[in-house]
Amino acid sequence: MFETLKNAFKVKEIRKKLIITLLLLLVYRLGCYIPIPGLATDVFSGMVEGNNFLNLMNSVTGGALANGTLFALGIGPYINSSIIVQLLCVGIPALERLTKQGEEGKKKIAAITRWLTLALAIVQAVGIVIAFGSSGEEDSISSAALSLFGNQRWLLYIYMIVLYSAGAMLTMWLGERITEYGVGNGISLIIFLGIISTAGMTLFIEPIRQAVAGSFTTDTAISIILFIIIAVVIFGAIVAVDLAERRIPVQYAKQVKGRKMYGGQSTVIPIKISGSGVMPLIFAFAIISLPDLIMGLFWDGYSSSWYAQNISNGQGAFGWVYILVLCLLIFAFSFFYAQIQFNPDDISKSIQQNGGFIPGIRPGRPTAAYLKKISNRITLFGAIFLALVAFIPSFAFSFAGDQYVNVFSTTGILIVVSVALEFDKQLQSQLMMKNYKGFLK
Repeated sequence: MFETLKNAFKVKEIRKKLIITLLLLLVYRLGCYIPIPGLATDVFSGMVEGNNFLNLMNSVTGGALANGTLFALGIGPYINSSIIVQLLCVGIPALERLTKQGEEGKKKIAAITRWLTLALAIVQAVGIVIAFGSSGEEDSISSAALSLFGNQRWLLYIYMIVLYSAGAMLTMWLGERITEYGVGNGISLIIFLGIISTAGMTLFIEPIRQAVAGSFTTDTAISIILFIIIAVVIFGAIVAVDLAERRIPVQYAKQVKGRKMYGGQSTVIPIKISGSGVMPLIFAFAIISLPDLIMGLFWDGYSSSWYAQNISNGQGAFGWVYILVLCLLIFAFSFFYAQIQFNPDDISKSIQQNGGFIPGIRPGRPTAAYLKKISNRITLFGAIFLALVAFIPSFAFSFAGDQYVNVFSTTGILIVVSVALEFDKQLQSQLMMKNYKGFLK
């Protein structure tokens, strides 16, 4: 990857895209530190840390949610909107037809996604304002900000909702501009930056503060080095699995059309073990964290309740129930998402229409059945891999110290690996295109 970056900076066009990407990402990080008048940051931060689901979202936003800043919602509304639209495109025929209309259909789907993002941003902003502003904490709302609106809470609430919603839409706009004018895949890069920023605060910024205060010890240095070693091993294992794929050979018969002969070549259908990416984990954690989210926001004594002490987060006497349910959800969503991404019937039909066949398998239904069997087997191994990733990293990081357990969330590790690999592939493809253009000239 470092070699690819070095080569990319040598090409003027790609260097310009990289600089634009870095500048837009810098604008996003600056927005993560712009405070919103209204909420008391210390009370807001304490409530976020006490909720498992909000803690996960906070790690994705790079700490912006806990600080209640302009980009507190981050890219979350857009991600949720994209997932919802993607699922609706499978179940609603009108949306499914749009996906098959080429570039024009993609533009309409993108417009629907943006409007849904706005709606979800407003809903989430309303939830934040109501849950934290009316949670019974008298000091949760800044008195100075309240006085600016004539001590009318509802005016302050509307003001905060507008700003939080605008921050979410501005984040989406920055991601789209990175995709259009930068290297590409701007939304993923924003998520990647948020996760890396959260880890950087714990691994670098905090030790620097301790060193300035004179409280940095040898044990802290050993813990950081041990954490880095464990992280490198885990990331290496995840990269190996992420790049692994099953290649199914496809042979195309020769066809004579007029005076020309077409076909006759061999190709493969690559099926990745982790083809579903982090989506099964995101769905599973979202559903299993729903009780924590609801009860943590509206029940002041939830942290001391029986459920929070014995089941939540897999801790306590009945923590195995949490672990079992989470694994079942990961398996269920892995197979569900695999059905959305990989359709054996469509692939079999496409192969047959182009005069191709899988060696040893008859075209048509036998090919579809064969592809489905292979897909189910690979999905099973992918689900086992995701289930292991859900628990092993936190356990391994605990050897470096309890303060490093949540430096990288489970989904964060997979997102970092996937985005880094995709970023490297995009740079390589742009370098290759530049070389082809130079060859044609």
